[in-house]
Amino acid sequence: MSNSWKKRIGKAVLSLVILICGSSYAADLSPVGLWKTVDDQPGKERGGLIRITEKNGEYQGRIEKIFSQPGDDPNPRCEKCDGARHNQPIVGLTILWGLTKQGDEYGAGEILDPESGRIYRVKMTPTNGGKTLDVRGFIGFSLIGRTQTWIREDNPRSAS
Repeated sequence: MSNSWKKRIGKAVLSLVILICGSSYAADLSPVGLWKTVDDQPGKERGGLIRITEKNGEYQGRIEKIFSQPGDDPNPRCEKCDGARHNQPIVGLTILWGLTKQGDEYGAGEILDPESGRIYRVKMTPTNGGKTLDVRGFIGFSLIGRTQTWIREDNPRSAS
């Protein structure tokens, strides 16, 4: 085998390795997986686990677990929600829906705040190499809203 063929094969292998590593990096930036939320209001140490899934290019999130404090109702319901969500158990409730990938962000969806029953527009941005997710709920323009940083609880390649 000539030196030029060896170089070509070496370049092809290197290109394949870069392509595979790039795909792995892109998977890390997906919001699909299990996320730990932390209440951003001072004095409240609450949160939970949200499972984000993707189906046909649409992302949604469902509450898998809530972290309650002593004295809290262990099985809270969405008392302030409207329609079909009214009085539904919070664990198992879909709180994110309609999000689609838009460049490096995920947007055009909605998020439910189970405490208030209000629905907001939402956008999500994977940060810190996919280890965190900035979730911004807003009304109208994204400048008027609130951002929470969620922490990845699982390896995105093992999420189903």
